[in-house]
Amino acid sequence: MALEEIIGPVMVGPSSSHTAGAVRLGNLARLCWGRPVTEVDLYLRGSFAATFWGHGTDRALLAGLLGLRPDDESLRESFRLASERGLRFRLHAERADGAHPNSVRFVFRGEDGRTLEVIGASMGGGAVELQSVDGFQLRATGAFPTLVTFHRDEPGVIAAVSALLAEGGLNIASMNVHRQGRGAKAAMVLELDGAPDGALLARLEACHPGLERLLVLPGPEGDV
Repeated sequence: MALEEIIGPVMVGPSSSHTAGAVRLGNLARLCWGRPVTEVDLYLRGSFAATFWGHGTDRALLAGLLGLRPDDESLRESFRLASERGLRFRLHAERADGAHPNSVRFVFRGEDGRTLEVIGASMGGGAVELQSVDGFQLRATGAFPTLVTFHRDEPGVIAAVSALLAEGGLNIASMNVHRQGRGAKAAMVLELDGAPDGALLARLEACHPGLERLLVLPGPEGDV
């Protein structure tokens, strides 16, 4: 058991789940978007929607989208910082059957028309979980450097990715594979002992024709 699980994360309070966890969710969603955030709608669910003003959840989510960490004192000024950086945001409350009570749905929009939907939940004690990316159900915590692939469900994709990681000296700590159906879209979440560098990432992106997209989440020593 990690020390953080016992005494909680180093953070700007008041809540490990509604504040620190919200910052981490914002960071994970930002990394999925993969570019500076300029426009986003945030749909708060459950207790996030009911109590966000008391716990600073709205400010914390924005802080994560701006790349701040849970212990950054600037978290309290995230509304002002968002305005200064040209980040347009809208907050909404929504009901979703079966949703985690501390969860949020991010909808990003780019000036080029690109959009991305990310759903995540704060699990308590500062721990978080990505649950969906563009409607694809998965599970990624950001507790380790993590590689997420989106690919077609066909032979050879998993083997090609695994072989390149081994060649690059990166050990796989855990692996989860999700698919929408045989031969349909699939995703793989690989928690690693280290993050792939740029050269390895470029090789991974080109390693199989069935591979459509990669995401890299740097883990706790990175931005989350």
